[in-house]
Order: sequence, then C-alpha cells, then structure tokens
Amino acid sequence: MANIKSAKKRIRQTKVRTLRNKIQKTMFRTAIRRFEVALNQGDVQTAEQALRFVYARLDRAAQKGAIHRNTASRRKSRLSQRLNKLRHAG
Repeated sequence: MANIKSAKKRIRQTKVRTLRNKIQKTMFRTAIRRFEVALNQGDVQTAEQALRFVYARLDRAAQKGAIHRNTASRRKSRLSQRLNKLRHAG
C-alpha cells in the first residue's frame, strides 16, 4: 500500500478510470454480441441495425480513450466485412 499522498491519489484515480473503461468496453462487447446473434440467424435487417449501434459504441469507446481509435476502426471494418459476406451469400 502506498504511503505518499500523491501515490494514494493515483490509486484512487486509476480505480475510477479503470471502471469507466470497463463500462465502455462492456457496452461495445454486448453490442457486438447482439450483432453476431443477428448475423448467425441470417437476419440482414437486424444485423444492419445492430452494426450501426456497434459503430456508435466503438466510436464512443475510442473517443473516451477506452480503446485506441485504430482498434475501433479495425473492429468496425471486420464486422462490416462479415455483414457483407452475409449479404452476398443470400
């Protein structure tokens, strides 16, 4: 345990930031799971709506600093590729 006042403050700040990042990550992971469910069911309409929601969640997480903006971009790209495969398969 830290003894120095500034180190104690750092610990408190880290806890808060970790919790904030965790919330953002949970939100976009849940959105991705919903998208994948729609994708696996072959429902293109629902998958498109879910993908738009995933985009919003990923962008928000990147904006808040929970994930890097390139990570958000890469994930969005990969998810849209999966949707496009479903569109062209059916």
